[in-house]
This record gives sequence, C-alpha cells and structure tokens, in this order.
Amino acid sequence: MDFEFEFKRFWPVIRTLTDISLLGKKIILKGKENFIKSGPNIIVGNHVGSFKDIAVLFKIAPRPIIFTANKMIFNKNDLNRLVRNYLRHNLKKFGELLDFLSGPVKIPLVYYISNNISKVGTIPVDLSGKKRTAVGKCEQNLKKKRAIVLLQGKGLVKEDTSNPFISMFKRGPSIICYNLYKKDGLVVPVTPVAILGTQKPFLTPGKIRVSIGKPMNILDYIEDEFTQTIERFKKAMEAQVESLLLELVRL
Repeated sequence: MDFEFEFKRFWPVIRTLTDISLLGKKIILKGKENFIKSGPNIIVGNHVGSFKDIAVLFKIAPRPIIFTANKMIFNKNDLNRLVRNYLRHNLKKFGELLDFLSGPVKIPLVYYISNNISKVGTIPVDLSGKKRTAVGKCEQNLKKKRAIVLLQGKGLVKEDTSNPFISMFKRGPSIICYNLYKKDGLVVPVTPVAILGTQKPFLTPGKIRVSIGKPMNILDYIEDEFTQTIERFKKAMEAQVESLLLELVRL
C-alpha cells in the first residue's frame, strides 16, 4: 500500500471529519516552526482529548502523519461501542439522546472509518497486550522517512494523579529510537507536543492550546546499558511535554 497516495486520496474526508471533531473550538498554536517537515519523525505528546487530539494534529501538522490507535477502532462494532460510551460518558443524558438521534448518520460513518482507517497508515495497538508488532510497523514507517504520532495516555484526564493532563510515558518511543539507531544508524528526531483544551466534551465551545517543542534525539541520552538509555530518554520526553504544558497553563 502506498501510504502517501492513500493519504492524499482520503484527505478530503480526513479534513471534514477533523472539522466536525473540533466544532466550536479554536486552536491556538505555539512553536509551529519546530515541526519536522521531512524525513523520519516521531511526535510524542499528552493525550487527554480522545479523538480531538488526533483531529488537532491532523489540522496543524505540515505533512502526512501516521497514528497508532486502539485496535478496537478497526472493528465496526467495537468502534460503534466506543463512540456510544464516549457520548454517554461526556454528555450524559444528552449523549444518550444524541447517540440515538444520530444513528442513521453515525452508523454508516463508523463503518466507513473502521473499514478505511488502515488505508491511511494507522497502526493498530492492543492496549491490553504486547505491542511488539506495532513497534515493528512504526520502525518500518520511520525507515521510509515518515512521521509517526505516539500519544501517551488513553485519551482521558486522570483526576487522581499528580498531573491529570499527562500520563506516565511508555517505553515505546524510546525503544523505537534506540533500535533504529543501533541497527540502522538512523537518528530519529522526536518532537514533543503539549495539548490543553481537548478534554472538553465534543461540541463544547472553547480554546485548544498547543505547544510544539524543539526536536530531541536519543544521542543526547545514550548510556552504557540499554535499560538506562531507554529510561533516561523516556523521562526526558515526559519532562519536556510537562514543561510545555505548564507554559500553556500560564497563558
């Protein structure tokens, strides 16, 4: 499959879905010049706004981007269940009504997305199991000089944590960078991104603030041991996203 061709072919649909996802919301962008416009790139960031985070990045990225996503999205029945649960959780009684009334439009749309999402390069991830296959697919795409988005978290605000807007980063981005450097001599720049405002429910007016940080790379965090390198780079990425987020909070 030619990702670039399929992405271009589906772009009008992606743009329309993005606009719908962000209805009532205004994006305020800081650090746009820090985006990597060509060559391999990993974009990491916090993930508190479910599908709205993805819509924001589609809106502001200067190039085609590939996401990892919950494997349930690739199944029409599972995706329909996810949409229903989202509406009921965030919009309560109105969400139940909206889910019912939108059925004639929502169901065909859900089926369309689940049937075509893989065609634009989206990589399925089993959130409850091993992610080795997803890691391998990310590495393959980076070798082809593509941009991969690896958001950290499950798309929700965690109120009972020290920072509800940033989940503890996983080792995946660090491992991918390490593998490509050690095996292929490929140094992949990592772009840290902080997003604030997408946690507000769908159709709720508001501002979404986004800050793009300067690229990082694993060479600055290499240690003698694999585990030390992975942990050091992982913590550095998390700290940078947290710093960017704090700047947004102060705006």
